[in-house]
Amino acid sequence: MITPHHPRSLESLRTRHGTRFRWLVMLTAMIGTMASIMSSTIVNVAVPDLSHYFTLDQAQAQWVSASFMIAMTLSMLLTPWLLARFGLYATYAGAIVLLMAGGITGGLAGSFWLVLAMRVVEGLAAGVLQPIPSIVILRAFEPHEQGRALGIFGFGVVLAPALGPTIGGFLVEHYGWRSIFFVVVPFCVAALVLARRYMPIQSQAPDRRALDWKGLVLVTIGIVCLLNGLAEVQGASRTSGLILLTVAVVAVALFIYTQLHNPAPLMQMKLYKSRQFSMGALVSLIYGAGLFGSTYLLPVYMQMALPYGAGRAGLTLLPAGLVLAMVIPLGGKLADKYPAHILITSGLGVLAGSLALMATVGPATPYLLLVLWVILGRVGIFSALSLATMRGMEPDLIAQASSTANFVRQLGGAIGVSTTGILLEWRLATHPGGMTEHAIAFDETFLVLAGVCAAAMIAAWRMRPASADRPKDQDKDTPSTAPTP
Repeated sequence: MITPHHPRSLESLRTRHGTRFRWLVMLTAMIGTMASIMSSTIVNVAVPDLSHYFTLDQAQAQWVSASFMIAMTLSMLLTPWLLARFGLYATYAGAIVLLMAGGITGGLAGSFWLVLAMRVVEGLAAGVLQPIPSIVILRAFEPHEQGRALGIFGFGVVLAPALGPTIGGFLVEHYGWRSIFFVVVPFCVAALVLARRYMPIQSQAPDRRALDWKGLVLVTIGIVCLLNGLAEVQGASRTSGLILLTVAVVAVALFIYTQLHNPAPLMQMKLYKSRQFSMGALVSLIYGAGLFGSTYLLPVYMQMALPYGAGRAGLTLLPAGLVLAMVIPLGGKLADKYPAHILITSGLGVLAGSLALMATVGPATPYLLLVLWVILGRVGIFSALSLATMRGMEPDLIAQASSTANFVRQLGGAIGVSTTGILLEWRLATHPGGMTEHAIAFDETFLVLAGVCAAAMIAAWRMRPASADRPKDQDKDTPSTAPTP
């Protein structure tokens, strides 16, 4: 057992480094998280280059992004168990090493299947890393400082999805697709050096409870069969697709059953007894699908249907990321003044409108107008979603609620990326030809995503509390997480 007097305990590190320790440990967590988020989005601008190199169609190429999302979604469920079993430092450092190994091996890969395998490895590491910064901030900062710390952390994290495609586009144009895999290496090295100095290890005896392997296997089978089944149903193997979808339904049903009868489940199913949480989870699922699906689609669209290269395609997301970083504090202030369900419904409406406007873009559209439509969709994102989803939760369920809400949003992202690639491949087959015909296929895909986000507004409105809102001061104590497309 690690005592509070151990040199690597939280108490000892705080005493040794003084007041600056809390910012140093937050910086350590932030660097690792930014590396994992960049590894998620940076590959999108390389999809056309990868497709040409390995001779892939869109249904195959989307797995470069979707495999990462699936792995990240599943490993999120493992983080609480890993932290309880191995402690904070070992879990964080192990995930960073795994992320770096995936990046280096992926950049050296000679086959598409090895590239996919390394994307899975990177996704597993990213999912483990996602919840750690919030835990670090809640442990290292005093309650009256946590809001400011989360705001600063959120500002840094939301820049990563914008910086990833921007850096990736430059690298793809000048050095080829392999170079994007090596971007995470310097971040990982810095994170490991800082973690060795500032990341505390656990301060209590390890929890020796066994992992819920049955639940993990069932949810993995369900998600993988669902995404593969969707691809097969659209393709020539419709019968095998239907079989996979059936297996997915059965696996999910068995997963729910095992979670209901497990004293230490991966997912606490009684959370869904709350209407607000259920509707919030549904909104998170659809929101993740629309946001991640459009983030995947945009760079591919600009290179296949518009006269832009990878560098300009990646640069398009940078202004949107900067604007998002600036509006996050505004979203927090608005959440203090207005009901969350109104903000969430409005944000989804703005995102749907932005995606619909993308369908009006053509080769003659000014580049700055295209950037404006992208920015518009990001302005409609507010942190009120996680706040409203967890409102009214019992204190001992808040951690499970936060973990589950993140899991559902990332699952939506995986489904969104996969189905967007499948839908695009179908529409491209319907509109064969040159750039003009390709543009029609992309326009139709953008409109479908817009319709999905608009439909989520119904569930968002149903997040309206059945009773009067709780006092605003109570809401401020509930930590929120920034979105990571």
